[in-house]
Amino acid sequence: MAAACVAARVCETPGCNSEAKLQCPTCIKLGIPGSFFCSQDCFKGSWSEHKKLHKKNKENDEQNKGGFNPWPGFHFTGTLRPFSVTPKRQVPDTIRRPDYADHPEGVPLTERQLRGTTNIKMLDDEEKEGMAVACRLGREVLDEAAKAVEVGVTTDEIDLIAHEACIDRECYPSPLNYYGFPKSCCTSVNEVICHGIPDLRPLQDGDIMNIDITVCHGGYHGDLNETFFVGEVDEKSKKLVKTTHECLQHAIEEVKPGVRYREIGNVIQKHAQAHGYSVVRSYCGHGIHQLFHTAPSVPHYAKNKAVGVMKPGHCFTIEPMISEGTWRDEMWPDNWTAVTQDGRRSAQFEHTLLVTETGCDVLTRRLDKDGQPHFMDKM
Repeated sequence: MAAACVAARVCETPGCNSEAKLQCPTCIKLGIPGSFFCSQDCFKGSWSEHKKLHKKNKENDEQNKGGFNPWPGFHFTGTLRPFSVTPKRQVPDTIRRPDYADHPEGVPLTERQLRGTTNIKMLDDEEKEGMAVACRLGREVLDEAAKAVEVGVTTDEIDLIAHEACIDRECYPSPLNYYGFPKSCCTSVNEVICHGIPDLRPLQDGDIMNIDITVCHGGYHGDLNETFFVGEVDEKSKKLVKTTHECLQHAIEEVKPGVRYREIGNVIQKHAQAHGYSVVRSYCGHGIHQLFHTAPSVPHYAKNKAVGVMKPGHCFTIEPMISEGTWRDEMWPDNWTAVTQDGRRSAQFEHTLLVTETGCDVLTRRLDKDGQPHFMDKM
């Protein structure tokens, strides 16, 4: 699960990166999020293209008539629609739980106490071992969930498989009740960038879907995700997923003592842009150990201002979100589902990494049939 980064509002006129404070009045009336401009001149100059959003909003309202739509009047950026969500699943009391598990609003109190700090924890040998075990179990849970990916299966069924796989391994599914998140994993389909809520929508032939798994075992969190093909996927989507996987590979190759965390974004954006894609800026990698999200922040875009230098014992995730079109995102009214602003597809891959004396250990790596580690299966 990605950490949210604070992104300044910039003008939506192509090529203009000025700070934006003016918002389209029609978009406000129609309930369309975003639509910020730096000046009246930029707004007028973009009008011919911008007004297409208003037309698309009306078309979406027509499409939603008669179907399940919990948010009448809401502007969907793409074709995906929400389906019903089943009740929250239960975790046996015998399994060790993070502090937010039973909080009425899911607030991680220990994390809250350290909010704003840039101090990066250096894990000792016992903590490294705890992380290694949690990450290995997280890998097993993701592999179990991945076996169920096929046309007609609902994301809720995948969530159930992930939930039960966690329980079987005496793990608490970390997303469950984290700031109120209602499910045990995230399932992000097509234009969903991250944090999609598993529901009763059957997967369709040609979908791409990310499954994001985090488990908490013995007080340590292990976090990873992968994007999967559903049925026959077009070559365009295959290229997006392949490039996203390569972005993560290139980033991991850079991890070693002495490297600044801000350099990771330069490597990822260079590769993504070379293939015609954009890098999502609102969500980033994060420190992880006994805390689900903590320092450092690891942005995936270039020229970021991340603080910190990698040192042995640092543990964090890299999880680039790469989109076909714009890097800008919007949020569904469930306050979790992040989608691309233009409705085009987005893909993601994630690993949890431990910095060593000479490089890094990919704690969530896949194991081959003989139990030996390798990076990931070839796409």
